[in-house]
Amino acid sequence: MTQVSAAKEYGCGALLLDLLAREGVDQVFGIPGNHTVALYRDFADSGINHITCRHEQGAAFMADGYARSTAKPGVCVLISGPGLLNAATAIAQAYADSVPMLVITGVARTSDLGMARGTLHELPDQHATAASFCRQAHTLLDPENLPELLARAFALFASSRPGPVHIEIPLDLMDAPVTGPITLTGQCFPPGPDPAAITLATQLLLQAERPLIVVGGGARDAGDAVTRLAEVLDAPVLNTVNGKGVCAWGHPLAVGGSPSLPCLNRALAEADRVIAIGTELAETDYDLLMADGLPDTSRWIRMDMDPAQLLIPSTPELAITTDARLGCAALSASLAASAAAEKHRNGAERAEQLRQAVLNETHYHPEVAAFFDTLHSAADDLILVGDSTRPTYYAAWQYECTHPGRYFHSVSGFGTLGYALPAAFGAAAAGCGPVVALIGDGGIQFTLPELTTGAEAGLAVPVIVWNNRGYAEIENSMLAQGVPVESTQILTPDFQQAAAAHHCHYLRPQSLPELLTGLQTALSASAPTLIEIVEEDFLSTPSGGWYQ
Repeated sequence: MTQVSAAKEYGCGALLLDLLAREGVDQVFGIPGNHTVALYRDFADSGINHITCRHEQGAAFMADGYARSTAKPGVCVLISGPGLLNAATAIAQAYADSVPMLVITGVARTSDLGMARGTLHELPDQHATAASFCRQAHTLLDPENLPELLARAFALFASSRPGPVHIEIPLDLMDAPVTGPITLTGQCFPPGPDPAAITLATQLLLQAERPLIVVGGGARDAGDAVTRLAEVLDAPVLNTVNGKGVCAWGHPLAVGGSPSLPCLNRALAEADRVIAIGTELAETDYDLLMADGLPDTSRWIRMDMDPAQLLIPSTPELAITTDARLGCAALSASLAASAAAEKHRNGAERAEQLRQAVLNETHYHPEVAAFFDTLHSAADDLILVGDSTRPTYYAAWQYECTHPGRYFHSVSGFGTLGYALPAAFGAAAAGCGPVVALIGDGGIQFTLPELTTGAEAGLAVPVIVWNNRGYAEIENSMLAQGVPVESTQILTPDFQQAAAAHHCHYLRPQSLPELLTGLQTALSASAPTLIEIVEEDFLSTPSGGWYQ
């Protein structure tokens, strides 16, 4: 057990900041309001940096980007009522993608809760509203309980399927005194596999001639263990978007791509055993093209730390509740102990065949690949943050990483627009490496004011705006269904003037060499650089066409 300090009296807001700092929180995103004033009194002395955003949705998206780039919880502080609702879309995106996020809001005084008196920012039931898109939701009714509520939140982040946790603090408790010393709970660890399940999985896999492994975001922290398992089993590794880099691109067994591609979907169907690790088998990972439906899992072994997820959307042959790292390590050791495990399964050869099949897919675009190669050339260990825009659909199967958390986007899961700009700023604030945002001319209009947030924070983030003059992906879908498309053909801003108005730099390269030079300059600037890419300057052959 650890203690916050010797005997001392805290205000509730000061105690919250102290507890967050002791949990390793160094960055908070938010917008102050009348219901959270007390939380801001002690920020300067807390050691926690605060970035003031221009919209609560931006604050939660920044917390999301911070979390995905660091694998640490992102934290946002919001006012009650409209603050929470403004951020709801971003919080729900984090819920859909199992991103650890702590959301702190105010709420009405304890005497007003449930009384419907029309108090400022009042919702009929803010707790129930937040609970519908959070893993946990709590209302603080006694300031002495705050350490326990924070401990529960961080226990979930450390030992269970992560996601947003909401804690609301009534207005009259923000400054309420709390007397120390305050004790915190000890460390929490994730679950390991049942030995009987590992024995059965070993027996099934020893019989396999053409095994495959597919990994999702739940395997993010298990890269070494996943790679070891692949080597022992001599099995190619496929990945979802959130599983990119778990088996490093360049490893002989790494296939990359996306299970949504027909060639990899067929490979999963033809494998005599599939091990699915930390993936929820969601439509946007396995049927992004909306063509083939979800795979048959009747001969699959699934590992997930969330037991409720293991039988969704279908029942596998074997379901193992376990943390990915612990499960892979146990299975590798069990397989390696058997002489039969040394059977040659042509894993590297099969992986190479699958990589070639990806290159030959109808939906593989060489000019988009050259665009992505230019991004990789701009900086080592680049973090690319994508929105729902044409090149990020290609990125699902064409952008590869050598480490987890180096590519993420909002196309999967909840599928929000406006994500990439603030999420990239959250990743940049974490200081984990160079960051680039990739967003469409339609999507950026959802969160354009956050450019000023990035400028104020001095974040050297190139913001690539892929300009195809409107909601091109929606237009693509409507054309395929014979629906008039006038509603998708919107007027876009003058991005050069928009950049200047938000205290940012601006570039419009017209070739890949110009883009590379511009990116390298932007990554060393003192503010974000809006880089406008006009689609026809970079693509000479048709793109998109997912729905045709």
